[in-house]
Amino acid sequence: MKPNLWIVIPCYNEEKVLPITCDMFLNKIKELEKKGLIGEASKILFVNDGSKDKTWEIIEDLSKKDTHFIGISQSRNRGHQNAVLAGLMEAKDKCDITISIDCDGQDDINAMDKMVEEYLNGAEIVYGVRSKRKTDTFFKRFTAESFYKLLKTMGVQVVFNHADYRLVSSRVLKEFENFKEVNIFLRGMFPLVGFKSTSVYYERKERIAGESHYPLSKMLGLAFDGITSLSIKPIRIITAMGLLVALLGMIGIIWVIITVITGNSIIGWASTLCIILCVSGVQLVSIGVIGEYIGKIYMEVKARPRYIISEKTYNKD
Repeated sequence: MKPNLWIVIPCYNEEKVLPITCDMFLNKIKELEKKGLIGEASKILFVNDGSKDKTWEIIEDLSKKDTHFIGISQSRNRGHQNAVLAGLMEAKDKCDITISIDCDGQDDINAMDKMVEEYLNGAEIVYGVRSKRKTDTFFKRFTAESFYKLLKTMGVQVVFNHADYRLVSSRVLKEFENFKEVNIFLRGMFPLVGFKSTSVYYERKERIAGESHYPLSKMLGLAFDGITSLSIKPIRIITAMGLLVALLGMIGIIWVIITVITGNSIIGWASTLCIILCVSGVQLVSIGVIGEYIGKIYMEVKARPRYIISEKTYNKD
């Protein structure tokens, strides 16, 4: 039996690019149907993430023109990760497989063919991995690759150069639903679910239209969220730093005692000031990192909904 596919596409202020890429997604899903790789009940699900432009109006118009197009809209902007999650949870009981992909046309949609083939060969998760970053500037390439290396160093399980372009079976999604945390980092969470997985490699293109919604500041924020949501290694690093400072402090005390006994003590403020500044800096950084974890705990304890769907273009049932 041919699997039904839902392509999940998060959208935030995409009125410039959506009218262009919608045809690409439609042609691809029809192509996959003709090849006999997927069933005729397959859909393209747009997730409007509280856009301030005409994105939702465009999605509504598309759903009227072709039954392949459907859409849901969040009650407000909740961020890319929550938008993808909302789409996946909406699709999990209505299809056999999902493929999440951004709306900007940078990810090669032709890689979907290989993804579906890998699923038919037994893979439950297929990661879309960028083989090259030719279109990125040196700074963008350096920071992006450093981002993945930092996550790995901190103990987060991620696939190098994989973002959120992936195929996931409904079987995996039903297990993934049990992950109830509010602070989510999908590319680090799906490897935790397990099941057979593989990767498909493709070359990333330039954005077709519109502007990127992931500047450096958001990349840094995403990296920090990923680390603090999925790893306690920063806490252990703080513990190691504390032990090191304590050891240096003990050595300093011994040195002071020896200099006093030998009569070589010199009254000075420079060394004292340097020690105070060093220890104070370490303490402030430590308190900041610990505070970040406490903030995460605070958000988890409140257990607020990760997304709220306010509108749909199709029957809720």
